[in-house]
Amino acid sequence: MSGEAVIEVRDVTRTFMISSGFMKPKRPLHAVNGVNLRVERGEVMALVGESGCGKTTLARMMMGLLPPSQGTIELGGKPISTLDRMTVARTVQPIFQDPYSSLNPRKTIGSIITLPLRVQGDRDPATWEKRVHEIMELVGLPRRVFNNYPNQLSGGQRQRVAIARALINRPRMVICDEPTSALDVSVQSQILNLLQDLRAELGLTYLLISHNLAVVEHIATRVAVMYLGRIVEQTDTASLFESPRHPYSKALLSSVLTPDPTLGVPDTHLGASFPNPLEMPSGCTFHPRCPKAMPHCSQVAPRPIPAPGGHVECHLYDEGAPTYAQS
Repeated sequence: MSGEAVIEVRDVTRTFMISSGFMKPKRPLHAVNGVNLRVERGEVMALVGESGCGKTTLARMMMGLLPPSQGTIELGGKPISTLDRMTVARTVQPIFQDPYSSLNPRKTIGSIITLPLRVQGDRDPATWEKRVHEIMELVGLPRRVFNNYPNQLSGGQRQRVAIARALINRPRMVICDEPTSALDVSVQSQILNLLQDLRAELGLTYLLISHNLAVVEHIATRVAVMYLGRIVEQTDTASLFESPRHPYSKALLSSVLTPDPTLGVPDTHLGASFPNPLEMPSGCTFHPRCPKAMPHCSQVAPRPIPAPGGHVECHLYDEGAPTYAQS
């Protein structure tokens, strides 16, 4: 990678102290544990993994909403901790999962989209309505809904309102947290195509958080696979879907349902239980569920191994480690 980094995460850790019961001391929960991630201008970086792996916590730190416990986050080459909140908000904007809960039901569509102009200090109120109409047209919203309320719009239209609100001040980067999962299947492709068109037209950079691997394959240029607070594999999208390296990446891809009813529900061979993040496994955190675990996997944490388009954290690819047949 040699492009300009919009945001760069370096050795970032975020620890929460969690109550373990009445009269018991609090215990640390490492939601994000030593993550490195570089998102370059114009790309779509997808962040995938099971619920609870730390994706949303990482995204909140990248938006400046949570400070990291350790490590640094640079936005446009400057530490995010040195930037004021308005600068961060003008640079990075979110699009949330549920467009209904993220919109104020008591505000009209026009006032919702105008709000960032008010809050972020736009000094020319005379142009606000014109700019709102321009962004509404850009995202495919008719002018007639300007004075409507969110409950008068469809789910797809509400998500277009959320997109318009995020883009009204022309941010450099948009963090999309499951942007289509709350929508009907028939509407999802429309929103994804809209995001693609806006990326090309406005020169946007996306961080896409998603459980839907079909969405990731359709829109992402690169993918980071996250497990228990670590990015265990990072590569370009084509490489991940054609030949995933990490056993966890392979399990995620094998869990995708197919249209063929004769194949039944896929078996990931990961078991039904999810590891307790308050009691992290020793060594490689994935080893209790890994079908290719070796004896030293439970004792030694894997280091990042350079791979085409990124890296993989797995002893199977470490020089001198025992190798197993890759299937």
